[in-house]
Amino acid sequence: MLAAPTEGLGRSLLDKIEGFGAFACFCGSAAVWGARGSGGYGRVRLLLPQLFTIGVRSIPVVMLVGLFVGAVIGIETFAQFEAIGQESRLGGVIALSVVKQIGPVLAAVMIAGRVGGSVSAEVGTMRVTEQLDALRVMGTDPIQHLVVPRVAACVIMLPVLTMFSNVLGIFGGYLVVAILHGVDRTDYWEFSAQLVTSWDVVTGLIKAVVFGLLIGLIACFKGFHCEKGAAGVGKAATEAFVYGFIAIIVANFFLAQFLNQVYRMFLSV
Repeated sequence: MLAAPTEGLGRSLLDKIEGFGAFACFCGSAAVWGARGSGGYGRVRLLLPQLFTIGVRSIPVVMLVGLFVGAVIGIETFAQFEAIGQESRLGGVIALSVVKQIGPVLAAVMIAGRVGGSVSAEVGTMRVTEQLDALRVMGTDPIQHLVVPRVAACVIMLPVLTMFSNVLGIFGGYLVVAILHGVDRTDYWEFSAQLVTSWDVVTGLIKAVVFGLLIGLIACFKGFHCEKGAAGVGKAATEAFVYGFIAIIVANFFLAQFLNQVYRMFLSV
């Protein structure tokens, strides 16, 4: 009675281990080709379109979401701070929350949804239509030609998008706290500047770099290993977002713990 469930569980576990090993090998190949490059002009020629597609086209969405998330934080926290007479300090709390946590995570989730699925579907379609095999026949490695520029674009542009998200998130909080509720505008910006340090900004950008690396690698890996047919491409795009989102949340926890330890050991007074 226990043989079939146990066999199914073991097979599922072995499949997960095999998939993780394949992903590790894929990441290793991408790292090797990323270190080798493809020549100055060739590298830029492949990278620039991805920077535009992944980064520039995502700016309006990230800005809009960042603005309203910052505004919502201001709405939900104003009553609590007003009750203890500390509403003037709310700007610092909003700024710190946005810069260290909400900004990089929000930008990463938006990119995982908007770009991760798109990249996975694009690469998956090339796999289904045998364009990857055609690249190999022509002597071009698909990882060098397709994966490295997309991963590099995610790593470069996600910190930029995070800064847009941070600025709009803080401004959204300002609109609610200072404009809507009448808190002194000077206090809002002064406490924001006092509470947020350079290390807080660096922490958010480090997270953004790691998130961009994870999103790019997972999306390309799912596209490279998608199943045949339109259903396989759709499944790969969905899994790219789901696994990318999970990777962002898990990585955020470990990065927060690690960076806090670094701060305590080397930078705290």
